[in-house]
Amino acid sequence: MNPVALRLLSQQLICPQFDKPEEVVNYMGAMQAQEYRMMRWAVAMRTRKPSAKAFKKAFDSGQIIRLHLMRGTWQLVSAEDYWPLLELCSAKALAVIKGWMNSNKISIPEEEVMKIREILVQTAAGKGSVTKEDFVQALAEKDICMDDHRLSYHIRYAELSGTLCSGDLLPMKATYALAADKVKPHVKMDRDEALAMLAGKYFQSRQPATLEDFVWWSGLNINDCRRGIEILGDFLHVETWRAASLPRREFYFTDDCRTRGFRKGKYLLIPPYDEYLIGYKSRDIVLSPDYSHKAHNNSGIFQPVIAHDGVICGNWTPFKEDLQATFFMGVHEADLQEEWKRYKTYQLK
Repeated sequence: MNPVALRLLSQQLICPQFDKPEEVVNYMGAMQAQEYRMMRWAVAMRTRKPSAKAFKKAFDSGQIIRLHLMRGTWQLVSAEDYWPLLELCSAKALAVIKGWMNSNKISIPEEEVMKIREILVQTAAGKGSVTKEDFVQALAEKDICMDDHRLSYHIRYAELSGTLCSGDLLPMKATYALAADKVKPHVKMDRDEALAMLAGKYFQSRQPATLEDFVWWSGLNINDCRRGIEILGDFLHVETWRAASLPRREFYFTDDCRTRGFRKGKYLLIPPYDEYLIGYKSRDIVLSPDYSHKAHNNSGIFQPVIAHDGVICGNWTPFKEDLQATFFMGVHEADLQEEWKRYKTYQLK
């Protein structure tokens, strides 16, 4: 077993199978979207012909939705999965957010939540797609002034209630829209169906992965995660793996796990917060613990990284005219030019 090669294939980072950005997001179940500009490359690089315009089209049309969901952080989800995932994950996400509020000594009474939400709804309904600055102005017109931190909590509450979701894609600023206008209702799933759906998409797109990885990624409790796996039954099987320098792992696989398509010599320019790292609790299979600080810090800040044959070996800087790369393992910048060209071309398409 080569878990690195299998993850590259399952994550669509080599030999991608999809043409459209919305197909990628639907396949992945949910994708971290902390960095507003780089989330686009995270999705596009998993398509056969990466295109920034194709991502914007899917995003503006509501086929891809961005909201605070798992672990209280930004995620991209498909329109198809939006309502089931919101119902499945919102309670745990709210608990996380309330924990952050308590630690910051912020308390928001329910009557304030409802009052502010009504203003947010009226603002979004009037303009269709609005920025946080539009909310600030609307509140000011009603003689309500609050700091950015408190307003952010109100917006997250509105997202997790299914009231607000992402609006149109702007170059730099996030926007918001009414979820009822942006995302069509879907057939309601019961909790077991939603758990099985999420577990199935997680392991299919990130295999090989462990139960602990799934618990970390989903933000759900371990019993819910075990239940999702249990419902899937024969869709998943377990294999034991251990490398000389790493602990023994119980990996879950699907029977149709991709095994063909890996070729040596491939370089990838991976954006910050990408699922290739953040999708797992243990990242030592592709990132040496000696260099983990090069990819992320203990506060959860992730950096753009370079992978060679799936192994993280350096860092790069997006949004530059020329490639800027540094390495902590022995590769050469010249080998990255093909991938740099792919990244630059995507921005023009």
